[in-house]
Amino acid sequence: DRRELKRPPCLDCSHHAVERISPPIEVDDQAPIFKTFLTHSPANNMSDPFYLACPHCHSVNRVPIARIEQQPRCGQCHQPIFTGRPLELTSATFNKHISRNDIPVLVDFWAPWCGPCRMMAPAFEQAAGMLEPQVRLAKLNTEAEPALSTQFAIRSIPTLALFVGGREVARQAGAMGAQDIVRWVRSQI
Repeated sequence: DRRELKRPPCLDCSHHAVERISPPIEVDDQAPIFKTFLTHSPANNMSDPFYLACPHCHSVNRVPIARIEQQPRCGQCHQPIFTGRPLELTSATFNKHISRNDIPVLVDFWAPWCGPCRMMAPAFEQAAGMLEPQVRLAKLNTEAEPALSTQFAIRSIPTLALFVGGREVARQAGAMGAQDIVRWVRSQI
């Protein structure tokens, strides 16, 4: 009997638990980003879990909403789930991070030969530090992954695409500074 599971087996149990950190912190459920999470995700209260793909081993972890800002670690590789840096995506990891993360994912479609892309790279890294853990930031090299750039009809680079629940909800072309990236993302979610 082969069943396709939408969610991984329990990762909250003591054998697979995301590392526990004490004492628990209060999370402001009135903050705009958390309000978006609560309405756009299957989680409907602060004890329900978010599903987050690990940036290191790409396994999916269950993390209670109330613990999302406590720097949780992957139950598989024990590395931090949030690094404060953009994640490099490939065609092998793209779908898992876009469709299996319950938090929004901002993808920078870029290329190494692109001057504005290289100019925006430090700002995108700064924005990752400002937006995580509410939003995951990732980069996709369009030169190395032309099929994905074609699939998403990327016509110019750099292009930022915001994904929520596995679907693209917003797009912005052109280089931006860190504060502009943060402001744009917060206006979209």
